Amino acid sequence: MRLLPELTPFNEWFWTSGKDGVLRVQGCDDCDVLVHPPSPICPSCRSRSRRVVDVSGKATVIGFTVNHHQWLPGFDPPYVIANVALAEDPSVRITTNIVGCDPDDVAIGQVVQVGFEQYDDVWLPVFTPTGEIDPVDPVPEPVRPTPRAPLTSDRFEHRSVLSGIGRSAIGRRQMVDPLGLTVDACLSAIADAGLDVSDIDGLSTYPGGGLGMGMSEGGVAAVEEALRIEPTWHNGGMDLPGPGGSIVAAMQAVAAGLCRHVLCFRTVWESTFSALRLSRGGGLRVSGAMAEGRMPFGAMSASSWIGMHANQYLHRYGASREMLGWIAVNGRTMAGRNPAAIYRDPMTLDDYFDARLISTPFGLYDCDVPCDASIAVIVSDASVAGDLPKPAVRIEAVGTQILERVSWDQGVVTHEPQVIGQSTHLWTRTDMKPADVDLALLYDGFTFNAISWLEGLGFCELGGAMDWLDGGKRIALDGELPVNPHGGQLSEGRTHGYGFLYEAVAQLRHEADERQVHDAKTAVVTSGGGTPSGVLLLRNDL
Repeated sequence: MRLLPELTPFNEWFWTSGKDGVLRVQGCDDCDVLVHPPSPICPSCRSRSRRVVDVSGKATVIGFTVNHHQWLPGFDPPYVIANVALAEDPSVRITTNIVGCDPDDVAIGQVVQVGFEQYDDVWLPVFTPTGEIDPVDPVPEPVRPTPRAPLTSDRFEHRSVLSGIGRSAIGRRQMVDPLGLTVDACLSAIADAGLDVSDIDGLSTYPGGGLGMGMSEGGVAAVEEALRIEPTWHNGGMDLPGPGGSIVAAMQAVAAGLCRHVLCFRTVWESTFSALRLSRGGGLRVSGAMAEGRMPFGAMSASSWIGMHANQYLHRYGASREMLGWIAVNGRTMAGRNPAAIYRDPMTLDDYFDARLISTPFGLYDCDVPCDASIAVIVSDASVAGDLPKPAVRIEAVGTQILERVSWDQGVVTHEPQVIGQSTHLWTRTDMKPADVDLALLYDGFTFNAISWLEGLGFCELGGAMDWLDGGKRIALDGELPVNPHGGQLSEGRTHGYGFLYEAVAQLRHEADERQVHDAKTAVVTSGGGTPSGVLLLRNDL
């Protein structure tokens, strides 16, 4: 079963160009730059004049993953998903399949040649190894970009505090109404801040009510209907700096004087959604650049998208899967001290390597745990900090600037996209440095995410995590930089970013019990990864 791109007047030329065996991409009439995926404007010269350009179909593998998980009936693993750079312009890449060889024989640097597989009215470009190795590495070395300087010395971040946190029960297949989970978390956060429901004058969430698949409780509208808060301001959506972007938006609303107390929330119920076999909608055709450029090639999961980057990283820097295993084992060890975590049993590096493969280099324990849970955080005006029943957590700075292409395959491929840029931006908004951070809450949808954030934030050099981790000692609870003391999403459960915020507040209040980082005063919290993300630097007054 193949999911095929929905043909439109804007993309049909690309998906049918294989009729005569020729690969074609978009070119600019005015500056001759090649553009992919197709765009109504040239990103180089801003020309609207474009044409279809025949290319050789020769390319180089710059990232790949061997998928071992059955995502679709009839699309049987193992199969190779790859990111290939075109010979004419290596900055133009295509996500595709490598065929005509044993999956284990695929390697970064291989030269491949296009062929086409026809499905109905679509010709999918797939590639076959030529037996050559590209003598030139088509992937540039990653660099830390230069963010825009702050416009003023004033920081909106300092006008608000995190005043309350709450969460529902966290578990697998709880078979509970997701709105019920949300209400539990919201009321708990309101009580934690010493507030009444009537004090709440703002609502903010991610991703809002439009995303299905167990990723939302229904958004602001559902929570407002349940609690009847009558907010002065509200926000919900996905075009934010990651899930934590809902916190950043709430901070801006408070700083602007629209609200005094904003209730922010995030709910997932993927486990129950799956158990109930609820419809994901759609059919065998997909649309939009995100879907049509990946799903027809069996790249159904972020494990495959990020796995391609992870393999490029391992190839480039000579690191091994052991580095990823240290992240997984650390998360499980930390979770053993967290009574709310889903997986708390000890795990060894041997256990990590013995687990079944999902999409190379990722095995089962490289992947976070789908769950049912809701977490709420209250953003309040900083003027109330002294009146709260518990210590306020202050926001020192945020990192939000997009400095890379907002793409999984066209920009940065050595690390997870949308990590290095936002991390670099963070340090322009504070006098603090990485050495001033006491603990790190690093998004770990996959183990490689955490590696990307460690390096992006400057805790070690780009490509240096294998040595820096020191077998995992540096990120342990008593290490130089404790990482994810709650177990992260790898062991506590996948709450898409909000679990890290909850843990950061608990740590900075010194309420984390057995997993408490000694004398924690500052914490960095990363928010997602991919397209796009954000990061927050938090501190306390203790």
